[in-house]
Amino acid sequence: MNNILQDIKVIDLTSVVMGPYCTLLLADLGADVIKVESEAGDPTRYLGPSRTEGMGSIFLHLNRNKRSVVLDLKSEEGKGKMISLIREADVFVHSLRNKSIERLGLSYKELSKENKKLIYCAMYGYSKHGSYSELPAYDDIIQAASGVAATQGKMTGRPQYLSALVADKTAGLFGAYAIMAALYHRQRTGIGQEIEVPMFETLVAYNMIEHMYGQTFDPPLGDVYYSRAVSPYRKPYRTKDGYIAILIYNDKHWENFFEITKRYDLKNDSRFKDIHTRTKHIDFVYKTVESIIAEKTTKEWLNILEKADIPFSEVNSPADLLTNQHLVETKFFNKRKHPTEGQIIDLKFPVNFSETPANYRRHAPKLGEHNNEIFNSKLAK
Repeated sequence: MNNILQDIKVIDLTSVVMGPYCTLLLADLGADVIKVESEAGDPTRYLGPSRTEGMGSIFLHLNRNKRSVVLDLKSEEGKGKMISLIREADVFVHSLRNKSIERLGLSYKELSKENKKLIYCAMYGYSKHGSYSELPAYDDIIQAASGVAATQGKMTGRPQYLSALVADKTAGLFGAYAIMAALYHRQRTGIGQEIEVPMFETLVAYNMIEHMYGQTFDPPLGDVYYSRAVSPYRKPYRTKDGYIAILIYNDKHWENFFEITKRYDLKNDSRFKDIHTRTKHIDFVYKTVESIIAEKTTKEWLNILEKADIPFSEVNSPADLLTNQHLVETKFFNKRKHPTEGQIIDLKFPVNFSETPANYRRHAPKLGEHNNEIFNSKLAK
């Protein structure tokens, strides 16, 4: 069965999470991704538990379906081999700062001379067009710079990072869709192009969609922050014996909630009238719900809320997900035999395609595993 990106060749000069997540998505969709590493290897090789040095858990998840070569790009031989890869590639992705990539002689200006149809994707911490362009950047730094940490602080009382690597992975998603859009443009026009995916600007765009709020207008109609999203009472609610997530959102949900709880007094309370007034009084609204939810057990609420068609969920830990009934039914976690790491549990590509499904074709590679295969056979598959 064909893959969407079958026959697309990607040269991947990225490391850590942002770039590798971008190229993982391309690889899962069928692209032949060649990961170019230094002799030290991608730092994520050494993050998390492992059975073999350089094959850490995070690396295994980010680098399946890829091949690995080791090149010294500061040497003439290594640079020459990289250029040979670029000449036969469709896409080049890197996550070095602008001055660093220029020093290596691998800028878009230089590489487009070697391959005029090349899609060149530069994944930076900050856009090269601004004064922050050469600042170092990782997920924590961008969460702070982009307003994400401060936004979380509205709920917790102090700036706080999200526990997921949201900056890295969001920028990775933007990179993957930008590359595919550029490939479509090339298919129609025959023209390659340079893409810049700056993590800072990507996270600002991600965060400010809802949090521009009153500052959307000129002059402003209010402050920044979507009040519902930053309410300190927006959280899983404590039940008699645990926690539950519930979102009573539209008018129908509220009507059903008033009925199942027999709280007709709230139905007549003007603060619950509609979505506009509920949002205006969101702290009071959520505090009221919190007090009601505390009256029953989690199981009781699960049964009641499902019948009332009000959005709800149990509060799962990552460990809970491994045996979650729905994920078992959709075959989300899959046991696979890795040639050096033994049996591992892999994550399913979450999007389902009826004609061109993503698939698992290659295990995450050992460092430089494919040097001979690639350079002795001119990019043989």
